[in-house]
Amino acid sequence: MAERLNGHTLLVSLIATPIRHSLSPTMWNEAFAKKGMDYAYLAFEVGNEQLEDAVKGIRALDIQGSNVSMPNKQKIIPLLDELSPAAEMAGAVNTVVNQKGHLVGHVTDGTGCMRALREEGVEIKDRIVTLTGAGGAGTAIAIQAALDGAKEIRIFNIDDEHYETARENVRKINEKTNTLASVTPLTDQAAFKQSLAESSVYIDATSVGMKPLQDESLINDSDLIRPDLVIFDVVYSPAETKLLRFAREHGAKQAYNGLGMMLYQGAEAFRLITGEDMPIAHVKQALGLN
Repeated sequence: MAERLNGHTLLVSLIATPIRHSLSPTMWNEAFAKKGMDYAYLAFEVGNEQLEDAVKGIRALDIQGSNVSMPNKQKIIPLLDELSPAAEMAGAVNTVVNQKGHLVGHVTDGTGCMRALREEGVEIKDRIVTLTGAGGAGTAIAIQAALDGAKEIRIFNIDDEHYETARENVRKINEKTNTLASVTPLTDQAAFKQSLAESSVYIDATSVGMKPLQDESLINDSDLIRPDLVIFDVVYSPAETKLLRFAREHGAKQAYNGLGMMLYQGAEAFRLITGEDMPIAHVKQALGLN
């Protein structure tokens, strides 16, 4: 990369914590190098406490745009100037585009997840989906699944600050789409098990499975695993979470981590920030996804 950096190099950032495990810098910088673009992408360890200063830094340093991950996807919204329609509906942002100091928030997690599933031959349309998690990623996935025609979306979440978000997501989906949505406390394990039994797709959009929760899983009963149940875990580091390992050991035929979602949400963010298409085949090869 050093030979590409000069006084005109433009910067794109990633603000989240924890973030040093992220493959996004590799993905973006490989794309820049392949296309000969005078850009660099850097990750910054930023939580809610530093978020306001980080956003000021995006403006002050003329950073071209930024990816945003946990725990900042919702907290960043009041700090921005404008939201895309999808981000406004989702109430979450994972991509910020700097338009000469005017910061516009977008969300690409949902489209990334749906495309990752589609690439594996899994269609959401007319399917029942069980979804755990109602943070930024879970919200975007729920909204996009509804927009893509899921029959039902059954959200399960612990009783934390995101539970009210889940209620609001359900209201929006039921009012604005033809998808039937519901939310249930994750403590209601009977309802969770029943939902999994009736679902075609299970998506875990929580941070369970990544450090420091790498030894935990929301599914520990082998009776819940069926060969025809598609299991998708948004976590990609580690590449095989406890959930995916358990599912594969007990007969799951389609169990995927979040690498594909990261790739395709990143490709959309790349287009939004740079106006260019990401060279997906090259990035896949660089990430070992071929």
